[in-house]
Amino acid sequence: MNKTILITGSSTGIGRATVTKFQQKGWNVIASMRTPEKEEELNKLNNVLVTRLDVTDMDSIEQAINDGTEKFGNIDVLLNNAGYGAYGPLEAMPRENIVRQFNTNVIGLLDVTKGILPHFRRNKSGVIINISSIGGKMTFPLGTLYHGTKFAVEGISEALSFELSRIGIKVKIVEPGAIATDFGGRSFDFQNDESLEEYQPTVEALFAGWGKAVENASPASLVADVIYNAATDDTETLRYRAGADAEQLLDARASMNDSDFIGMIKNQFG
Repeated sequence: MNKTILITGSSTGIGRATVTKFQQKGWNVIASMRTPEKEEELNKLNNVLVTRLDVTDMDSIEQAINDGTEKFGNIDVLLNNAGYGAYGPLEAMPRENIVRQFNTNVIGLLDVTKGILPHFRRNKSGVIINISSIGGKMTFPLGTLYHGTKFAVEGISEALSFELSRIGIKVKIVEPGAIATDFGGRSFDFQNDESLEEYQPTVEALFAGWGKAVENASPASLVADVIYNAATDDTETLRYRAGADAEQLLDARASMNDSDFIGMIKNQFG
């Protein structure tokens, strides 16, 4: 019997590449997204169910899980991939944007995870893979909200692994570096207020340095490969890096003191 994975945020980027990866490997895939009616390709693939799931909508979470189990009988892996990045000076960030960032990247991840846990607990098996980022271990300027959410994902995942390992459920964290997706487009919420003059040099430095940071971005398919390995390696490994820049930066963060590492980032965005 084929195994089944439920993926959130399947319409673009890492999520979409992962749908393709698992489908090609013979898995059943529940490819969930906020607007499945706009999807024209994934719903033509064998063993792929395209369904609606908005991580901020509890009813849609429950319905997607029910639709998936009704079609495929079982769910073996959950990939919490849906998310986006809010950047900009905190003073310039409307409160509704702050709430939306945490509702999507943190509360939504918790709600989807909580929704699948009764199914995994009954089966005494399952794998939960949470997409974090190098930004869950280190920060870039003006990323207060985004990095706050990804640091939260790291802590949530590590703590959750304790309570779930006893009943046969594994938790995995994937930490991509810069990925050639639409993160700078529809998955990027940048807020600024040019009247706040004190922050504008930092804003200019961010955009100047951002181009250098993504010059060697990895393809989304590379992350999909790492996700597939995390789902199938049958180990207790908690964290998986994705991308050469992730290896380099996370090694540097682990080996350098705060002052030296933050100084290096300031130089990059200077």
